[in-house]
Amino acid sequence: MIAELGHFALILAFAVSLFQTAVPLIGAAKGWPAWMEAARPAAIAQLGLVGLSFAALTVAFVTSDFSLVLVYENSHSAKPLIYKFSGTWGNHEGSMLLWVLILALFGACAALFGAQLPPSLRARVLAVQGSIGAAFYAFIIFTSNPFLRFEIPPFDGRDLNPLLQDPGLAFHPPFLYLGYVGLSMAFSFAVAALIEGRVDAAWARWVRPWTLAAWMFLTVGIALGSWWAYYELGWGGFWFWDPVENASFMPWLLAAALLHSAVVVEKREVLKSWTILLAIMGFGFSLMGTFIVRSGVLTSVHSFASDPTRGVFILAILALYTGGALTLFAARSGVMQAKGVFSPLSREGALVLNNILLAVAAFVVFIGTVWPLLAEMFFDRKLSVGPPFFEKAFTPFMIGLALVLPIGALIPWKRGQLKRGLKPLRGAAALTVAVMVLVFAVSTGRSALAVIGAGLGSWLVFGAAAELWFRTGKSGLSRLARLPRADWGKALAHAGLGVTFIGISLLLAWQVEDIRTAQIGESFELGGYDITLAAVDEVQGPNYVSTTATMPVAKDGRMVATLYPEKRIYPVQAMPTTEAAIDNGFLRDIYLVIGDPQQGGGWAVRSYIKPFANWIWLGCIVMALGGLVSLSDRRYRVAAGAAKRSRAQVPAE
Repeated sequence: MIAELGHFALILAFAVSLFQTAVPLIGAAKGWPAWMEAARPAAIAQLGLVGLSFAALTVAFVTSDFSLVLVYENSHSAKPLIYKFSGTWGNHEGSMLLWVLILALFGACAALFGAQLPPSLRARVLAVQGSIGAAFYAFIIFTSNPFLRFEIPPFDGRDLNPLLQDPGLAFHPPFLYLGYVGLSMAFSFAVAALIEGRVDAAWARWVRPWTLAAWMFLTVGIALGSWWAYYELGWGGFWFWDPVENASFMPWLLAAALLHSAVVVEKREVLKSWTILLAIMGFGFSLMGTFIVRSGVLTSVHSFASDPTRGVFILAILALYTGGALTLFAARSGVMQAKGVFSPLSREGALVLNNILLAVAAFVVFIGTVWPLLAEMFFDRKLSVGPPFFEKAFTPFMIGLALVLPIGALIPWKRGQLKRGLKPLRGAAALTVAVMVLVFAVSTGRSALAVIGAGLGSWLVFGAAAELWFRTGKSGLSRLARLPRADWGKALAHAGLGVTFIGISLLLAWQVEDIRTAQIGESFELGGYDITLAAVDEVQGPNYVSTTATMPVAKDGRMVATLYPEKRIYPVQAMPTTEAAIDNGFLRDIYLVIGDPQQGGGWAVRSYIKPFANWIWLGCIVMALGGLVSLSDRRYRVAAGAAKRSRAQVPAE
């Protein structure tokens, strides 16, 4: 009965989304206040209905209701409770229900907290948001219904994919969807502005908090996925340029570009066309990521589905919304005339360069991701585009970005002088050189990657600190505490990117690896540590059987840690997984993996010393924290400080 209630609520949410699409649009076109106001209760009602539907599916998973096909295929009675919860979205149908739940959540937030928006703009934003919801409700109801039942319920389920039975993957999809779907708000604001014929500073102020929230959630989601890949897959890496990884990375790059270009629109009322285009393409790439994960056209270790029929439906949604928005963009190009001019050597110019670097970097990732598919479709050739391509083609743009960010933040608006802009960065430059010299001394005989990467990362960190100090003027520390939160947030985000740069470069340059067959009781040395394979035992888990090694690690005769790498077999799906054992440290990780028994006796063992690995995710945390601090600045809340200006604006006819 609960499942039927959830199914009925989902159908009602679909009907409400159609109402939310049509009525406010008509009201805005006709100037009927009551019809425009109808968008707000519709958005809130839609959230309540889809929330009820998602709650019903969650209850089915938690109570192991195997009469539902979805629960049978993705759960098991012996599965730990946390993975019964996460199993709700650890599959295609449930994840799409989470997708529309988050979409409705953003729409309801716009309805509740957008009171200061002009009524016609708010109505159109919520109408566009409702239309996106309608498309995905139709997709779920007609192709991916999560509430289908068996006539005769089976006794038990087939279990969740073992790779998804992990805390990192339990929370990774919700954060990622908050980012993906959050970009729908920027898209809705862009389309609404094009329909209304007004793109101005007030519009940029309104769109920024939604984009900032989406970028922040994407940062956390990508970091969680990277962290999961690092310790769960047992490959010892943090990024593999997998199609699904790239599918989330491209919107992140475009969202970062959108954040910076919206600043220019807000401050100088230029780059309007480019900002609108980024808002459209950012959400377009989010839809493309949904297509990649669910269509089966590109394979990945963590794809959700491989159904071409579903892929065609999503492709149609992608074509409809992206193509329709771009058509409207072309038709409305006349309302996006820039009001100001600026010198190439100015903060506007630096932000334009920033946008070019981010957009081209996203395009490079896109080409590398889809090129194997295009080569097979049009040239009948099977190609593989791996990390060497991405590292060589993508890295130069990130180097340019790291060099530009600290300088661009300090150059004046409209027209500046490079010499004056660099003056506050002299201390940051000196500290950066000192770090590079130190790293060079430690890296003698090794790759130059460590020196360059550490230098770029330090330049970002010290540059962010120099910018904060510069903004205090002559007031010093007394002024520092009173700086706007947005300034602190920007500095934290830039510094976090620098910390991640340092972590990636030093890890890749200084990592030590050892692959061997080790006998029980055998010790070996790696990077100054003595590692011993003391024992290998069979351990029974809640729903798996584990081959667990006991491996003490010592240095200079002193015990550092005892690690327990595992190789698990999940009997229901007969699928093995690798559980790396990691001794985390601020400056290094000791990373051990146990493999299969060997014919001549002994066990395959992979061991790594990974310097500064945790700095990668520390930097991501700092970046996300920067976004949160900026979001808490009242100037960047929805319509804060912009309402008065917007009332003074007259819409273009």
